[in-house]
Amino acid sequence: MINQTLQEYNRVIKACKNIFLKKTRDYGTAWRILRLPSITDQIFIKAQRIRSIQEKGVQKVDEDITSEFVGIINYCVIALMQLKLQDRAELEIPASEVENRYDQEIAENIELLLNKNHDYGEAWRDMRISSITDIILMKLYRTKQIEDNQGQTLISEGVEANYRDMINYAVFVLIKLNFAIHETH
Repeated sequence: MINQTLQEYNRVIKACKNIFLKKTRDYGTAWRILRLPSITDQIFIKAQRIRSIQEKGVQKVDEDITSEFVGIINYCVIALMQLKLQDRAELEIPASEVENRYDQEIAENIELLLNKNHDYGEAWRDMRISSITDIILMKLYRTKQIEDNQGQTLISEGVEANYRDMINYAVFVLIKLNFAIHETH
């Protein structure tokens, strides 16, 4: 089962990365100007829109929820990159470096996925997409609280762990929705 999950995970990430790299070619690394709370809020907007569409059953903007889950993944990767780039002042980073950093962050996420899948037995496959959306929103509220506390926690993991979990949950939804299969054909 884990080999299937890895194949599905990699297909989803390949499609997300393709979108990310095309936007990097269009916009450069304009996202470098964003502070972490601004990135968190951007992810929050996407997750809130997904929940709103799920609750109302109707959408008025012609972008389905899959694009929002892709955005959650890519903005979480941006947040992880920003965490490691905090000491660098320049806004523009070469596309090749951005791609390498994207791959490094995803490699760390795959390691997390393998460890958690071992312990939880792929429980995500039996979860409702609406529940995963709620978990992502909960992790966003946690992240916002940690940011408001200047990163200080008493017992909890920091923002990095929450961004990583959100990536994996968003990938799980896209696997459940067969996103990468539609995107790559």
